[in-house]
Amino acid sequence: MHLSDEAATLNAGEILARSLPDSLTAYLVGDLGAGKTTLTRGLLRGLGYTGKVKSPTYTLVEPYKDSRIVVYHFDFYRFTDAHEFLEAGLDEYFEGLGVRLVEWADRAQPFLPPADLEIRLQVSAAGGRDLALRALTGAGQQCLHDFMTASR
Repeated sequence: MHLSDEAATLNAGEILARSLPDSLTAYLVGDLGAGKTTLTRGLLRGLGYTGKVKSPTYTLVEPYKDSRIVVYHFDFYRFTDAHEFLEAGLDEYFEGLGVRLVEWADRAQPFLPPADLEIRLQVSAAGGRDLALRALTGAGQQCLHDFMTASR
């Protein structure tokens, strides 16, 4: 799906929010500046969150509990060793209910649980960005189906 500008990216996040189950792990994949946090901001707005949404680059995780679903937004860009994931006790966030949105998941492997859904954003040569979703589990397939239906 082509997203022509920031507003389209926010809108895609809002549509995705309507498709989310109570528990899901999604890897947000894309270069710096590809729109991962913008998509997350739209998703949180779609869930009813009205507060500030910021990148968790320095905090590692930003929890959002004032929305329809508890959302944890992770960013492992600054990891120099995957063991930092365990040392920080972040594995506990991947138990139970909640939506976990993970940026730079590869930097926490092999300790990070597998994703249900991969959300890939790429800056487009035509301007804007391109969005691709790939389901990796049954929960991911249902979410992707619901997203595609709502996007029409």
